Amino acid sequence: MALRIEPTEDASELIDNEWYIVRYSGEIPEIAYNSAVYFLTRSPDGPQITLNDVHFNRLKQAAVDRYEEIILRDLLHENVGKSIYRGIVRSICNYDRFTRFCKRHGLSPETIQIAAGQVLSDFFQTEFEWLASKNYNPVINCSFSELTRFAETLGISFLAEYSLFEAHCLAATE
Repeated sequence: MALRIEPTEDASELIDNEWYIVRYSGEIPEIAYNSAVYFLTRSPDGPQITLNDVHFNRLKQAAVDRYEEIILRDLLHENVGKSIYRGIVRSICNYDRFTRFCKRHGLSPETIQIAAGQVLSDFFQTEFEWLASKNYNPVINCSFSELTRFAETLGISFLAEYSLFEAHCLAATE
């Protein structure tokens, strides 16, 4: 059985290491967060540290920051065509995961909701301009209903002229 230690200066490096893992985790930061908490507090192979609110909040913030990064990544038009880009459908999925994480942990999604809304609005404007000025096939990889619902969720206006995206969206699977 591992030795149980209280978080001290000696344990701060352990917490820092787990923070780093959560912050730079893959596509599901909540799993990294839960794994970090488990490792630090309960794992037979871990240090079995008793975390306080400051430690939990720091790890949660690392997950929130990672969610923000991956949500915005797939709404930034500058990422289209890059290997990191997954499309709006991935952003929708990650935003849904993020809001569930917030609900479970008593956090507000508002800051990321506002940022994502602005970036999605910019994405729409770029897509609209490119579609209007070029022989261009939009990169929207979700259904039109998912697209409009996501815009509504983020609190942005879905302008009437954006209805031309519907012809370029995936068929609804709902």
